[in-house]
Amino acid sequence: MNLMALKYLIQKEFLQIRRNAFLPRLIVMFPIVIMCVIPWVMNMEVKNVVVDVVDNDRSAFSQQLVHDIEASRYFIFNGQKSSYNSAVKEIERGIADIVMVIPQNYGRDMNSGNRTQVLIAANAVNGTKGSMGSAYLSQIVVSHASPLYDVQSNVSALLLYNKHQNYKLYMIPALFAIVMMLMTGFLPTLNIVGEKESGTIEQINVTPVSKWSFIFAKMIPYWLIALFVITVCLLLAWALYGITCAGPLFCVYVLSLLLALFFSSFGLVVSNYSDTMQQAIFVMWFFVVCLLLLSGIFTPAHSMPSWAYLTTYVNPMHYFVDAIRTVFVRGGDFQSIAHQVLALLCIGVIMGIWAVLSYKKNSK
Repeated sequence: MNLMALKYLIQKEFLQIRRNAFLPRLIVMFPIVIMCVIPWVMNMEVKNVVVDVVDNDRSAFSQQLVHDIEASRYFIFNGQKSSYNSAVKEIERGIADIVMVIPQNYGRDMNSGNRTQVLIAANAVNGTKGSMGSAYLSQIVVSHASPLYDVQSNVSALLLYNKHQNYKLYMIPALFAIVMMLMTGFLPTLNIVGEKESGTIEQINVTPVSKWSFIFAKMIPYWLIALFVITVCLLLAWALYGITCAGPLFCVYVLSLLLALFFSSFGLVVSNYSDTMQQAIFVMWFFVVCLLLLSGIFTPAHSMPSWAYLTTYVNPMHYFVDAIRTVFVRGGDFQSIAHQVLALLCIGVIMGIWAVLSYKKNSK
């Protein structure tokens, strides 16, 4: 790769962006509008909450309560665990959403009328899912005990994350993903197609510039735009809502660069196979909508059918949203998002190689 040629190609890309009357305004105004409007209007529906049960009683009465949870349409019963610590580890790994602990002598105390308590611990990174799931589960416990005697429910929650149950704290990291996807996805998509339609691409094709230099010069400006956009979003989250990242900021920037790598590469792939801007926009929009809706960004991923949930394993948006919420809401470090970073890196590199190989350099 010729570094000098790469330098001048990158300068050319920035000159094209600057000379465009619309793009500089879009790059600045789009994240501002999204961050100012969307956090007030977004909501989500909770279903398919994954529950682990720790039954320390093992009586017929406690097992009946477990069967009531299995039969509920709100929950996915993930099995009975041997201890509370092992169940909490599944919450930390994202396998379970709620743990219910049935105490020893639960059946005997209930039948004798003695006071007893059932522990419900929920993953509150997703505050809505945690609180609603806890409420659903407490209703099942109360209805199970009500035939014996008049039961009064006294549910108390110990919130480890998002203690004020601020829904904006949960949705703002998701908005980072949307802004990054649109800014670093659509703009590169229209880049090469625009040059094809204007005829300037032929001037590059007859030069000795390699495909690697040409494609990297197309992607690098959008990586820098990604850093600018995520910085604007972080500043607006702090200035407008008083929300700051609970974890290290460098993790946010690493995740943003990896997502920008994927979408800039994917946009160039679409651009390489498209002949007109209209074709490129429709193809890109189709894939963007699919990636967005299947990522778990608006609704819990476990709410999807099993066949649809399998797509999350190759969906970079799912890895980004999961990791950014871990860092931003829970205060996770780099080690806690290592597998998401690795997945994003692998998907991004594969897509980048495809972008280079799919570009047809000719001298027609």
